[in-house]
Amino acid sequence: MLDVAVIDDPATAEVCLDPVRARLLAALAEPASASTLAARTGLTRQKVNYHLHALERVGLVELVEERRKGNMTERVMQATASSYVISPAALAPVAPDPAQAPDQLSARWLLALGARLVREVGELITGSRAARQPLATFAVDSEIRFASAADRAAFAAELTRTLAGLVERYHDEHSPGGRRHRLVVGLHPSLVPPPTEETAAATALPAAAPPELTRE
Repeated sequence: MLDVAVIDDPATAEVCLDPVRARLLAALAEPASASTLAARTGLTRQKVNYHLHALERVGLVELVEERRKGNMTERVMQATASSYVISPAALAPVAPDPAQAPDQLSARWLLALGARLVREVGELITGSRAARQPLATFAVDSEIRFASAADRAAFAAELTRTLAGLVERYHDEHSPGGRRHRLVVGLHPSLVPPPTEETAAATALPAAAPPELTRE
């Protein structure tokens, strides 16, 4: 079972986007039969079987074992991955192209770069699995709180200079054993999670007033 699988086939993407099938995929992180899934999800066993057949046809679930129960055989299924990402390749005619209007300050261009990253890394994962070879990748994920927009701009300028120097130092256009790698760096505002009931209540409550002193 893979940690993450990339879906690049339109038909497979269409199958998994059904809300019921997405629920079944999540439930099949552990092996289960149609009867077990029916009890967990509140669906009929016939309906579960219908959706499982659709998922199995496109390779999103697979047979783990068959168990004999009385005069019938129970099929135990499991999802092929813990989670799935739909590649822009599944929407190839309308997939964003980062080669169009590159702009370091454009959020849409950043999104196009991210879409290409999903597509290319997905293809690399598929190829490395087929060849049974490890895939060499590297990633950094961090969060920065800038005091001002001027600090953010200064950081971007310094990062650009630093990266340009590293690329110039290590890029070798003519080495016969060399292999090209893609470097993508993005910076965007962090999403603020919505407040929970507890944090909302704490924010709404006024500060407690000091107790009044009374004379006995």
